[in-house]
Amino acid sequence: MNTTVQQLNELIEITRDGQRFYQHAIDEVKDVELQHLFRDLAQAKTQVIQALAVKVAAQHEQPAVDGTAVGRLREFYADLRAHVGDRSKAYVEQLEHAEARILQAFEDALDGAAPDVKALLAIELPRLRACHQRIREVRQRLG
Repeated sequence: MNTTVQQLNELIEITRDGQRFYQHAIDEVKDVELQHLFRDLAQAKTQVIQALAVKVAAQHEQPAVDGTAVGRLREFYADLRAHVGDRSKAYVEQLEHAEARILQAFEDALDGAAPDVKALLAIELPRLRACHQRIREVRQRLG
Protein backbone atom coordinates (compact mmCIF):
# COMPACT_ATOMS: atom_id res chain seq x y z
CA MET A 1 0.00 0.00 0.00
CA ASN A 2 1.52 3.31 -1.04
CA THR A 3 1.66 6.36 1.23
CA THR A 4 -1.15 8.15 -0.62
CA VAL A 5 -3.52 5.24 -0.07
CA GLN A 6 -2.42 4.90 3.54
CA GLN A 7 -3.02 8.62 4.13
CA LEU A 8 -6.45 8.49 2.49
CA ASN A 9 -7.43 5.40 4.47
CA GLU A 10 -6.43 7.12 7.71
CA LEU A 11 -8.67 10.04 6.78
CA ILE A 12 -11.49 7.61 5.98
CA GLU A 13 -11.10 6.00 9.41
CA ILE A 14 -11.11 9.31 11.26
CA THR A 15 -14.09 10.55 9.27
CA ARG A 16 -15.91 7.27 9.86
CA ASP A 17 -15.39 7.82 13.60
CA GLY A 18 -17.38 11.04 13.29
CA GLN A 19 -20.05 9.45 11.11
CA ARG A 20 -20.60 6.58 13.53
CA PHE A 21 -20.52 8.86 16.55
CA TYR A 22 -23.26 11.05 15.07
CA GLN A 23 -25.34 7.99 14.24
CA HIS A 24 -24.93 6.75 17.81
CA ALA A 25 -25.77 10.16 19.27
CA ILE A 26 -29.01 10.34 17.25
CA ASP A 27 -30.29 7.41 19.30
CA GLU A 28 -29.03 8.85 22.57
CA VAL A 29 -30.43 12.38 22.55
CA LYS A 30 -34.13 13.17 22.80
CA ASP A 31 -33.98 16.66 21.27
CA VAL A 32 -35.45 16.38 17.76
CA GLU A 33 -33.53 19.43 16.53
CA LEU A 34 -30.26 17.84 17.62
CA GLN A 35 -31.25 14.56 16.00
CA HIS A 36 -31.79 16.37 12.69
CA LEU A 37 -28.47 18.17 13.01
CA PHE A 38 -26.67 14.93 13.83
CA ARG A 39 -28.29 13.25 10.81
CA ASP A 40 -27.13 16.09 8.54
CA LEU A 41 -23.59 15.96 9.89
CA ALA A 42 -23.45 12.16 9.65
CA GLN A 43 -24.56 12.46 6.02
CA ALA A 44 -21.81 15.01 5.35
CA LYS A 45 -19.29 12.53 6.73
CA THR A 46 -20.72 9.79 4.48
CA GLN A 47 -20.18 12.02 1.45
CA VAL A 48 -16.58 12.73 2.45
CA ILE A 49 -15.91 9.03 3.04
CA GLN A 50 -17.33 8.19 -0.37
CA ALA A 51 -15.13 10.77 -2.10
CA LEU A 52 -12.03 9.43 -0.35
CA ALA A 53 -12.99 5.81 -1.02
CA VAL A 54 -13.32 6.52 -4.74
CA LYS A 55 -9.77 7.90 -4.74
CA VAL A 56 -8.46 4.82 -2.92
CA ALA A 57 -10.30 2.46 -5.26
CA ALA A 58 -8.83 4.33 -8.24
CA GLN A 59 -5.43 3.22 -6.91
CA HIS A 60 -6.67 -0.40 -7.07
CA GLU A 61 -6.65 -0.63 -3.28
CA GLN A 62 -9.32 -1.39 -0.70
CA PRO A 63 -10.76 1.63 1.17
CA ALA A 64 -10.71 1.40 4.96
CA VAL A 65 -13.91 -0.01 6.41
CA ASP A 66 -13.48 0.71 10.11
CA GLY A 67 -12.85 3.62 12.43
CA THR A 68 -10.15 4.15 15.05
CA ALA A 69 -9.72 3.21 18.70
CA VAL A 70 -9.64 6.91 19.60
CA GLY A 71 -13.05 7.37 17.98
CA ARG A 72 -14.54 4.49 19.95
CA LEU A 73 -13.06 5.84 23.19
CA ARG A 74 -14.52 9.31 22.55
CA GLU A 75 -17.95 7.77 22.00
CA PHE A 76 -17.62 5.69 25.19
CA TYR A 77 -16.56 8.79 27.14
CA ALA A 78 -19.59 10.71 25.86
CA ASP A 79 -21.84 7.85 26.96
CA LEU A 80 -20.34 7.99 30.45
CA ARG A 81 -20.71 11.77 30.70
CA ALA A 82 -24.27 11.56 29.44
CA HIS A 83 -25.20 9.26 32.32
CA VAL A 84 -24.02 11.71 34.97
CA GLY A 85 -24.95 15.03 33.42
CA ASP A 86 -26.80 16.79 30.66
CA ARG A 87 -27.13 14.16 27.92
CA SER A 88 -27.36 16.59 24.98
CA LYS A 89 -24.51 18.74 26.21
CA ALA A 90 -22.25 15.71 26.74
CA TYR A 91 -22.75 14.49 23.18
CA VAL A 92 -22.47 17.92 21.60
CA GLU A 93 -19.20 18.65 23.43
CA GLN A 94 -17.63 15.36 22.41
CA LEU A 95 -18.90 15.65 18.84
CA GLU A 96 -17.33 19.08 18.61
CA HIS A 97 -14.01 17.53 19.68
CA ALA A 98 -14.48 14.82 17.05
CA GLU A 99 -15.11 17.48 14.39
CA ALA A 100 -11.95 19.33 15.43
CA ARG A 101 -9.98 16.08 15.18
CA ILE A 102 -11.30 15.38 11.68
CA LEU A 103 -10.61 18.92 10.52
CA GLN A 104 -7.08 18.87 11.92
CA ALA A 105 -6.34 15.53 10.25
CA PHE A 106 -7.43 16.88 6.87
CA GLU A 107 -5.46 20.10 7.29
CA ASP A 108 -2.37 18.14 8.35
CA ALA A 109 -2.77 15.85 5.34
CA LEU A 110 -2.43 18.82 2.99
CA ASP A 111 1.25 19.12 3.90
CA GLY A 112 3.24 16.90 1.60
CA ALA A 113 0.24 15.36 -0.14
CA ALA A 114 0.35 14.55 -3.82
CA PRO A 115 -1.27 17.23 -6.03
CA ASP A 116 -4.33 15.10 -6.81
CA VAL A 117 -4.87 14.39 -3.10
CA LYS A 118 -4.46 18.08 -2.28
CA ALA A 119 -7.13 18.87 -4.87
CA LEU A 120 -9.51 16.35 -3.29
CA LEU A 121 -8.86 17.63 0.22
CA ALA A 122 -9.38 21.21 -0.94
CA ILE A 123 -12.83 20.20 -2.18
CA GLU A 124 -13.77 18.45 1.08
CA LEU A 125 -12.28 20.92 3.57
CA PRO A 126 -15.01 23.58 3.23
CA ARG A 127 -17.66 20.94 4.00
CA LEU A 128 -15.70 19.80 7.06
CA ARG A 129 -15.16 23.37 8.25
CA ALA A 130 -18.89 24.03 7.93
CA CYS A 131 -19.68 20.90 9.96
CA HIS A 132 -17.26 21.95 12.66
CA GLN A 133 -18.75 25.44 12.76
CA ARG A 134 -22.31 24.11 13.04
CA ILE A 135 -21.57 21.85 16.01
CA ARG A 136 -19.42 24.54 17.65
CA GLU A 137 -22.34 26.99 17.48
CA VAL A 138 -24.64 24.44 19.11
CA ARG A 139 -22.07 23.78 21.85
CA GLN A 140 -21.79 27.51 22.53
CA ARG A 141 -25.57 27.84 22.66
CA LEU A 142 -25.78 25.00 25.18
CA GLY A 143 -23.18 26.68 27.35
